[in-house]
Amino acid sequence: MSAGPRILLTRRWPAMVEQRLAASYHVTFNEDDRPMDAAALAQAMRDHDALCPTVTDRVTREVLLTQGRRARIVANYGAGYDHIDLDAARGAGLAVTNTPDVLTDATADIAMTLMLMAMRRAGEGERELRAGDWSGWRPTHMIGQSLDGKLLALVGFGRIARAVAKRAQAFGMRVAYHSRRPAADMPINAYFADLGALAQQADVLSLHAPGGVETRHMVDAALLARMPAHGVLVNTGRGSLVDEAALAQALAARRIAAAGLDVYEGEPQVHPSLIALPNVVLLPHLGSATIEARTAMGMKVADNLDRFFAGEPLLDPVA
Repeated sequence: MSAGPRILLTRRWPAMVEQRLAASYHVTFNEDDRPMDAAALAQAMRDHDALCPTVTDRVTREVLLTQGRRARIVANYGAGYDHIDLDAARGAGLAVTNTPDVLTDATADIAMTLMLMAMRRAGEGERELRAGDWSGWRPTHMIGQSLDGKLLALVGFGRIARAVAKRAQAFGMRVAYHSRRPAADMPINAYFADLGALAQQADVLSLHAPGGVETRHMVDAALLARMPAHGVLVNTGRGSLVDEAALAQALAARRIAAAGLDVYEGEPQVHPSLIALPNVVLLPHLGSATIEARTAMGMKVADNLDRFFAGEPLLDPVA
């Protein structure tokens, strides 16, 4: 083990990344590979020069302002960072980095997976077959919806949303979007400044907005009520974007047809009403879960750490 700066990884990372880090740093691994509580994170801030958390670690103000803090950088393993109190980090003079631009394709693939599974009722079908309840092919069995000709409504229009749009167009889908401002390279009639108006026309509403106070529960009971009855909601963005209780009620009442979720409000907990419903596909946050993407994410963290401890400008600063 290297005698370099001490860093803590709050989860196990791909072996190639761990090997690279171990060559330059004194690395501590969270062998339990489960979320660390506030006390453990605070102790890590005292014992290490860098904390390397993931999206399910709550890096709160109390953790960041720990008395006797040794850590000088929080190098996040993930593009999202709403689990880190950036204001507190700035106030404490802590650097914070993330890993953008390397998980676009992997996450877009999962959005399409959820879309196809929800619209074609693939999750329901697999559960029926595994339970031994399938009686054979019949013309009216588990009929879903085609993607061809449907309107994909994207909420947020960053890199991942654009990658989803490209994939969806290959399935014959039409694309519209809602974002802070219209994109110069998109037809003007594809842009909706009003999210409610977009939801009203959406065959599939796919969420790609950032997390935070401004976007929390942007998909609530009122927005779900504006979607058509055959509409499908897909979320690969942030769990906080959706009021899960309202979504469960809408799905149970068939006010919308289905949903596909990869992220949740209280990860790793999922609203129990959602788990009980047949018309929702639930994945355990697999958006970036390819060996290529997860390795690239870890290498981004390593690059940022190398630059920080060498006194060079950071590649991906967020605070």
